[in-house]
Amino acid sequence: MNVIIKSAIEKSMSYDAYRNLVKQLALDNSNTGLEKTDALANYTKLNDKRMKRWDKTLKIYGDAQQKISEFNQKTTWLVITESWCGDAAHVMPVLNKIAELNSSINFKVVLRDENPELMDAFLTQGARAIPKVIMIDDETGEVANTYGPRPSEATNYVNKFKAQYGQLTPEFKEDLQHWYNDNKGQNIIEDITKILCQLQPTVCL
Repeated sequence: MNVIIKSAIEKSMSYDAYRNLVKQLALDNSNTGLEKTDALANYTKLNDKRMKRWDKTLKIYGDAQQKISEFNQKTTWLVITESWCGDAAHVMPVLNKIAELNSSINFKVVLRDENPELMDAFLTQGARAIPKVIMIDDETGEVANTYGPRPSEATNYVNKFKAQYGQLTPEFKEDLQHWYNDNKGQNIIEDITKILCQLQPTVCL
């Protein structure tokens, strides 16, 4: 496992490099991943706009900002994603804003289809769901925690719908996008702050 993670980190990119990649793909009418389709290219264009908006507007305030800033365990966040993923377009900018508040957090990005062994080691209910964040303790090289593919409230929302209807409909997916827009990243900030408090309890004292 450590060998797979180490290899992925070595070929990872920064958040800024990932954003530049998505911007270029949007201009080229293309997408990351093994499958190239018009639909995935269109999702990539849409996601570039979403990420641009969140990069500009998202703010972290108050108690959460203080707790995030006080976390001092050297940690690498290795995020598995693809340009066409709608959830990733909302989640990744928030994660990056959190990482920007703390120099102990090293934010790195890898693409799912280029790292099948890594992805298969971190499945969600048997699926290659993204975005997936692997939090690695830099001192030990061990996985400290994982997060994703969705924030806790969105996960509950999705699970309830699946339990009732079997699968997600286009209408539900549109509703989920509205949820992300209305929530403005706050659920993600809450989730990550809780994880940081678990990793370093003194942060929450």
